[in-house]
Amino acid sequence: MGLRPSCGALHLSTAVLYGSLSFFISVLHNVFLLYYVDTFVSVYKIDKLSFWIGETIFLIWNSLNDPLFGWISDRIFLNTKKSSVDISTPEVVLKRLKALSQNGPLFALSFLAFWVAWAHPGLQFLICLCLYDSFLTMVDLNHNALLADLAVSAKERTSLNFHCSLFSAIGSLSVFASYTVWNKEDFFSFRIFCVLLAAISAVGFSVSTWLLRQRFRVGTRASLDQDSILKELYVDEPSASPEKRITLMEYLKQLSKHRNFLWFVSMNLVQVFHCHFNSNFFPLFLEHLLSDRISLSTGSFLLGISYIAPHLNNMYFLSLCQKYGVYSVVRWLFLLKLFLSLVMLLAGPDQISLLCIFIASNRVFTEGTCKLLNLVITDLVDEDFVLNHRKHAASALLFGMVALVTKPGQTFAPLIGTWLLCVYTGYDIFQRDAMNNISTEPQVESSTVLTATLRQGCFYLLVFVPITCALLQLFTWSHFTLRGKRLLAVKSYRQALPLNTPSQDVKAI
Repeated sequence: MGLRPSCGALHLSTAVLYGSLSFFISVLHNVFLLYYVDTFVSVYKIDKLSFWIGETIFLIWNSLNDPLFGWISDRIFLNTKKSSVDISTPEVVLKRLKALSQNGPLFALSFLAFWVAWAHPGLQFLICLCLYDSFLTMVDLNHNALLADLAVSAKERTSLNFHCSLFSAIGSLSVFASYTVWNKEDFFSFRIFCVLLAAISAVGFSVSTWLLRQRFRVGTRASLDQDSILKELYVDEPSASPEKRITLMEYLKQLSKHRNFLWFVSMNLVQVFHCHFNSNFFPLFLEHLLSDRISLSTGSFLLGISYIAPHLNNMYFLSLCQKYGVYSVVRWLFLLKLFLSLVMLLAGPDQISLLCIFIASNRVFTEGTCKLLNLVITDLVDEDFVLNHRKHAASALLFGMVALVTKPGQTFAPLIGTWLLCVYTGYDIFQRDAMNNISTEPQVESSTVLTATLRQGCFYLLVFVPITCALLQLFTWSHFTLRGKRLLAVKSYRQALPLNTPSQDVKAI
C-alpha cells in the first residue's frame, strides 16, 4: 500500500520535492552562519557588552522556541487512546506543508534584515537573531518532522535524507559565490547578492510546498482505506476508555524517563557546539593560520568545499548507515575526528598542506555527523511512540525538545570561542584596530611576538576543541542503546498492521 499521486507534468518524486526544501534552507543559512558575527563585529562595530547581551537573550529564545513551536504544532497528537475524530496521514503531512509554505518566505525575508544597518547595532543584532531563528525554527521543525511522518523504515528515511544532502550540497554553492562579493569596506555587492539568494529561497519554498500539497490533496481524495492508513501512525490497542489528553508537564515527565533521549541530547549538545564553532571561526582560522601561506583562490576553495563536501560525503555515509547502522557510522566519525586532531596536534601549525586538509576535513566530518543525526531523532520518535503508546507520533515536538537542550550550543560556540581566543592570546576581537596595529607595524618586535602568539593560539583552539568534543561524545554515545535488536523491535512494533498484513510505510518515496 502506498500513495503514488501524480505531480502534474513535472513527474517529480516525493523525495525530490522534499529534498529541494533543504536547498532553499541551506542557500541562506550557510551564508548567515559564515558572516553574521563578522558583519556585526567588523562592519557595524557592535560593542562587546551588546554582543554578549544579544547572544545571551538569543540563547534563551533559541532554546525555548523549538519546544514551544513543537508543542503548538503537535499537542493535538498527544493522547493515548483512539478518538472519535481521526487524523489521517495525508492530513498530517498537509499540516506540515502549510506551515512550510507560510514560514519559508518569511524566513527568507528575515535573512535580509542582517545586511542593512537600520538600528543601533546591539538592538539590531538582538532583533535580527531572534526573528531569523523563529522562522528558521518553524521551517526546520516541520521539515524534519516530515522525515518521520513520510516514512518509518530506515531504508526510505535514508532515501529522503539522501535527497536532502544532495540539495543541501547544491545550496552550499552560495558560499563559493559569497566569498567573491564579501568586502567589509564595500558592502553593496554583498547586499545585492543576499537579496538574490532570499528571492530564490522565497520563490522555491512557495513552489515546492505547493507541488507537495497538490500531491497529498490528491492522496486524500484517492479511494484508499483511510483506516489502514491511520493504523500506520499508532499501535492499535482496542479499549473502551475515553481519550486522554497529555499536558506539557506530563509529556516532559515521560521524556525525562526516556534514557536514550537523554544520552542523545547530551551528545548532540556537544555536536551542535562544534558545528557552529567551526562555522563561526572558519574565517578566523583562514586569516591567521593560512592567509599569508596560501592564495586567495585557495582560501575560497577551502571555504566553499568545507560547506559542500559534508553534504556530498553524507551520501556515502548514508550508504554505510544502511549497511552498518547509524550508531556505528556516527561512532566511527567521532573516532576519526579524534584521530585527525591528535595527528594535527603532533604535526604542529607549520605543516601548511596538512593544516589545509585538517581545517577542511574537520568541518566536513563534523557537519557530516550533524546530517546523520536527524535519522537518530526519527528513531527516537518511533521509540517515544512505542514507549508511551501514543496515537500519533509527535514528530515536531520531539525535534523541538531535542533543540531545547542542544540549541544552546549554537550560542555557546561564539561566546566560548572568543573567550578561549582571548585566554590563549590576549587578543580581543572587539578591540578596535587590534590586528591593524599588529599588521601595520611589522618593524616593532612586540608586534611580531603578538602575531606569533595569535597564530599559536588559533592553532591550539583549532585542535583542542575537536579533541575535547570527540572524547565527550564517545563517552555519551556509548550509553545510547537504541540500536541493533532494540531498534528493529521498535520499528516492527510501530509498523505493525492489523490482520497480519505486511507492514510498510504510508508514503511511496
